[in-house]
Amino acid sequence: MAAPRLRVLAAVVALAAAGCGAFEFQEATVDAIQLGFRNGSLTSTALVRFYLDQIARLNPLLRAVIEVNPDALAQAARADAERQASGGRCAAGLHGVPVLLKDNIATRDRLNTTAGSLALLGSVVPRDAGVVARLRRAGAVILGKANPSEWSNFRPVESGWSARGGQTLNPYVLSASPCGSSAGPGVAAAANMAAVTLGSETDGSILCPSSSNSVVGIKPTVGLSSRSGVIPITPRQDTIGPMCRTVSDAVHVLDAIVGYDKLDAEATGAASKFIPRGGYTQFLKMDGLRGKRIGAPAVFFQGYNDFQTAVYEKHLNTMREHGATVIKDLDIATNFTDLNAQETLLMIAEFKISLNAYLSDLLRSPVRSLSDVIAFNNAHPVEERLKDFGQPDLIAAEETNGIGARERAAIRRLKEISANGLEKLMKEHQLDAIVAPNSDASSVLAVGGYPGIAVPAGYDKEGVPFAISFGGLRGYEPRLIEMAYAFEQATKVRRPPTFKR
Repeated sequence: MAAPRLRVLAAVVALAAAGCGAFEFQEATVDAIQLGFRNGSLTSTALVRFYLDQIARLNPLLRAVIEVNPDALAQAARADAERQASGGRCAAGLHGVPVLLKDNIATRDRLNTTAGSLALLGSVVPRDAGVVARLRRAGAVILGKANPSEWSNFRPVESGWSARGGQTLNPYVLSASPCGSSAGPGVAAAANMAAVTLGSETDGSILCPSSSNSVVGIKPTVGLSSRSGVIPITPRQDTIGPMCRTVSDAVHVLDAIVGYDKLDAEATGAASKFIPRGGYTQFLKMDGLRGKRIGAPAVFFQGYNDFQTAVYEKHLNTMREHGATVIKDLDIATNFTDLNAQETLLMIAEFKISLNAYLSDLLRSPVRSLSDVIAFNNAHPVEERLKDFGQPDLIAAEETNGIGARERAAIRRLKEISANGLEKLMKEHQLDAIVAPNSDASSVLAVGGYPGIAVPAGYDKEGVPFAISFGGLRGYEPRLIEMAYAFEQATKVRRPPTFKR
């Protein structure tokens, strides 16, 4: 058996070495990649080499990737061999497609899982995260780990892991904020450092960096994608979703990662009923805006300059021109001060419980509890940059004592805010979605476990990207995808990065 297998691998490597000049690597979509696999103009090996070269070339500037997978080329060669052995039949979905993961998503391989913290360097996870297990079953290539924060404690991948990090930079305007803890995946996707990427959100961490880096981000309904093996904040709000250059690419990733996971049984069991038979790609419809009722709550469109306000007004008109009914100036009836206070109170208590559970499950780790992390940081103040950031949130979380009367009252209050706010608004006006600039609706979506999709909407006068987000109730992904895709195809806003200084 060994000789035929070696001959297949040799043929694959030879094809990669010969080059695939007809294939356009920059801005390549998943559909284009799979077509290239089928017509012989592309191999997974050549594609992985391209992205590794992009990372080597751009990462010293952008600091989006903190580690590349030493086994990525071997995984690519295996995908090429499988495709050749099947006569191209497996050239579909994410098979052979390189995926970059935010570094809070566990992989049971030679990659680290640290959430950007030196305290977790060298920790060993017991298994792949649930979403990674699904990606592997789909035949995806795990390309590496992306910076899990707007700031990294470590130098980027070309220098290895060392304690002199820096800010992840926006590839459009280097001085602009890339926004949020999924900045690494967002920047990497925007700058063509990976075919597709995977981020996580508790409140805004997918929607905000997607908006700021001109990529599409899908924040799924909580529980639609498993959170097992993901370094947590709060199980009520944490969700894992794609950050890609197009809606279609993001939907391909979504299809690959959703589903029940016994290690996240309660949430994935409850959300599995929302997964449509035949998956989500069937909702990539050019006429997806037709017949939709879309609300534009007034509170989200305040405070923007005349230029951006005019762009958003134009986009709302575009939605109308493509068959949607857009209702402006709605009142979402939400006390945001109260929402943020209750969310924060709960988040710090649930973070301690969730992180302690994650750390205790590791096979090997320098730290086993939140208190260990705090002590580690105090013992390594330079490496963990305590002078720059301190650790007040960690200390506040450590001082909590589980879910008591205050926390249970906060849970009830957030349910009331969701029921009397977004849910009531959408039911009274029979809405399919609300729209908001950038990630302005992220907290409303977060506390209810609701989905959202950010789509590029424009660039300001300095060239900094901004977006529009579609949000809905739990399980509304099909109609949100229809609207987001139709809007993207009608406007075609996204353009490659400019790296403006």
